[in-house]
Amino acid sequence: MPGIVPLKRSLSLPVVSFYGIGTIIGAGIYVLVGKVGGAAGMALPYAFLLAGIIAGFTALSYAELASRFPVSAGSAAYIWQAWQRRWPAQVVAALVALTGIVSAATIANGFVGYLAIFVQVPDALAITLLVTLLTLIALWGINESALTVMLVTLIEVGGLLFVIYASRNATPANTWSAITALPKWDAVPGLLVGSFLAFYAFIGFEDMVNTAEEVKNPRKTLPRAILLAICTSTVLYMVIAALAVRTLPVAELARSEAPLATMVTNAGYSPAFIGVISLFAVVNGALVQIIMASRLLYGMAKKQMAPGFLAKVNPRTRTPVIATLLIGAFILTFALWLPLTALAKITSFIMLLVFCLVNSALLTIKAHGAGREEGVICYPAWIPAVGLLSCLGLMSFSAFG
Repeated sequence: MPGIVPLKRSLSLPVVSFYGIGTIIGAGIYVLVGKVGGAAGMALPYAFLLAGIIAGFTALSYAELASRFPVSAGSAAYIWQAWQRRWPAQVVAALVALTGIVSAATIANGFVGYLAIFVQVPDALAITLLVTLLTLIALWGINESALTVMLVTLIEVGGLLFVIYASRNATPANTWSAITALPKWDAVPGLLVGSFLAFYAFIGFEDMVNTAEEVKNPRKTLPRAILLAICTSTVLYMVIAALAVRTLPVAELARSEAPLATMVTNAGYSPAFIGVISLFAVVNGALVQIIMASRLLYGMAKKQMAPGFLAKVNPRTRTPVIATLLIGAFILTFALWLPLTALAKITSFIMLLVFCLVNSALLTIKAHGAGREEGVICYPAWIPAVGLLSCLGLMSFSAFG
């Protein structure tokens, strides 16, 4: 489309990696660990491990696709490259944008639980102010937005390390042998339900590929950043999940609206410090979703698969203004409409469906040999095949289990 101002290519490997880590750990540990524990029980660490393994195969598929096709439309662009049809790409773009909206709404709901540690504010007011502020930051500029994400991610990781430190001498609620023991057959349904819910927390690599046109040397940088983000986040999840069931009875963990603050309080520390960090973490995750969804709409409009006005970029900030404002409005609507757990389940189901399509697309692309240029990363075909089957399995269980 002539006359379109391009996005600014300025993001390095560390910034993109922290961008991904920020959205992953902000959503999963700070908001959902209690809800996952309520479903998985003592198998909580294994629920996060299973979700991480399933997400990991699809993350590798995204890494290869991002190397082959480093464009902002992400999943929708990969679907187009595989089948060269507009409607599947448009459907996937709508689904991914919807998950970004619902995910940010989920995180905004989680924000209220931690804010209540410090001040009592009507939920609707707190959510409205949060979404408005984050939309303005996303409009400010990609460098400013990404550096904000990177800074807050460092704070998030520091918060998790503090939880680990504080929990080291807490009175144990369960033994390590009970926590590390493999789940028995009667615990498998709860493990799978927990994994389905926890899967929501591993979708950050989808957010990452939508910044492709703002990344330096994206063919190499994006795959490396995706792998760094998914591996780092999975390790942190496992440690915190194990400590959660070590220091708290499962029922108490499940009831908590601010689970990490509850862990710290139970260990004899003030919840104020981790409460502040948790607020930062939750805000970080929502900001990333706004950036991702707006860039997706921009990328689709640029390919003439969405209304052209969504591709308009502000010449000064170099951000897609209309797309960002539209995403902010939708997030606010969903955040005020649905509760946290329902939002997370919706997000997980839609993303599993998208991941099935993306893994299928990579298998098709491999068969046709599209996008094979010098320097492109290429993994064995069994990786997207396993990614497809595992996502189908978890999605089928959630629907019929």
